[in-house]
Amino acid sequence: MPDNRPQPPPSSSVPSPDPSGPAGPAPLLLCGARLTDGRTVDVRLGGGRIEAVGTAGSLTVDGTRTGGTRVDLAGHLLLPAPAEPHAHPDTALSAASDGPLSYAPHDVRSRATEAALLQLGHGATALRAHVRVDDVTGLGALTAVLQAGRSLRGLTELTTVAMPRVLTGVAGADGIAMLRDAMKMGASVVGGCPDADPDPTGYVEAVLEVAAEHGCPVDLHTDTADPARVARLAAMAGGLRPGVTLSPCGGLGRLPAETAARTADHLAAAGVTVVCLPQGGCGGLDRRGTGTAPVRLLRAAGVRVAAGSGALRDASNPVGRGDPLEAAYLLVSHHGLSPEDAYETVSTSARAALGLPEVRVEAGFPAELLAVRGDRLPAALSLAYSRIVVHRGRVVARTSAVREYCGSSTPAAEPEPDPNPTTEPATGLPRQGRAGTV
Repeated sequence: MPDNRPQPPPSSSVPSPDPSGPAGPAPLLLCGARLTDGRTVDVRLGGGRIEAVGTAGSLTVDGTRTGGTRVDLAGHLLLPAPAEPHAHPDTALSAASDGPLSYAPHDVRSRATEAALLQLGHGATALRAHVRVDDVTGLGALTAVLQAGRSLRGLTELTTVAMPRVLTGVAGADGIAMLRDAMKMGASVVGGCPDADPDPTGYVEAVLEVAAEHGCPVDLHTDTADPARVARLAAMAGGLRPGVTLSPCGGLGRLPAETAARTADHLAAAGVTVVCLPQGGCGGLDRRGTGTAPVRLLRAAGVRVAAGSGALRDASNPVGRGDPLEAAYLLVSHHGLSPEDAYETVSTSARAALGLPEVRVEAGFPAELLAVRGDRLPAALSLAYSRIVVHRGRVVARTSAVREYCGSSTPAAEPEPDPNPTTEPATGLPRQGRAGTV
């Protein structure tokens, strides 16, 4: 039986060159793509950016450069690529493991690489990885995830959040030292879980101090079930740049409406970003931390809300898919967002939470794109089976799906000839998955 898992690049592979340099990817022409405003266009990419957008058939690959490639996107919706703001690659894909979870560097690196490739196949061209650094895992798991990120360079952009366990009291001194070592090793965000520390306020103070020393963002796991604690956290974090992110914040949904609204106002005033996890919880919090934050209430208060995946088939969610389009689908079907607003949480807002530049399908913007078979965004979120992913101006992943149906056993009247048949004459099997269909 063939192995359907994504295959990591060989260890001897050379990272792709910087697309902004002269040796960047060859120009690429995306032909006949549908945009969310209904237009059908050609999109030319070069140097890792979108060079031009024109009506279908109006653009050609730049004649002054060699090696240009055309990709036919007829029947596909072209979107800004999603980003994944909340992943746990050190524990991903471990739900079926026998015995205790292995944190051996080789095992962590293997899981992190496969998880990142799975999420890349879904369309996420950037990923923020939350990695434990504590007295159990030491710095080994972080080292392994950093290695995985380097091996995937040119395919996806992976950044790491160092998550210490305890930062206060006697044991906290070791945690703070380990956190500082993690930042020196290459972690780019300071994280953790203040709810698990005996002194949550002291934990946040320690995190903010280390973040200020290194000039890096903060990304904390918290249930936000205590409004007074959240208000203190917001007041402490208000002046920090480049910013503070909280997730999954499911406790806000269990507060009385008036209290939740006041808490949302505190978060908005402090410029805090909330990452919700509509696909389920994650290992950063216990099961009490599951549940989705009140997305509409937060957005109404002016809080930037992004959506992440959380657990990817680990002990806290053995069926987690790590699919940003499923997160958007759930925000529409379960939380009342429009398809456009829901997709914004996994694309524009998710990229902003990661400190990445905005992407639009317009000239001059980064060539971080996702093509999904379908003609409208609701259809793409409903049946997003076939996808083409573009990172830094080149196709880095493809997923193609074709569905076939058996012929009916009941005789029927002879139908009128179909000028555009979707049935194979030789087999009588209706097919879905061709250009122009979902």
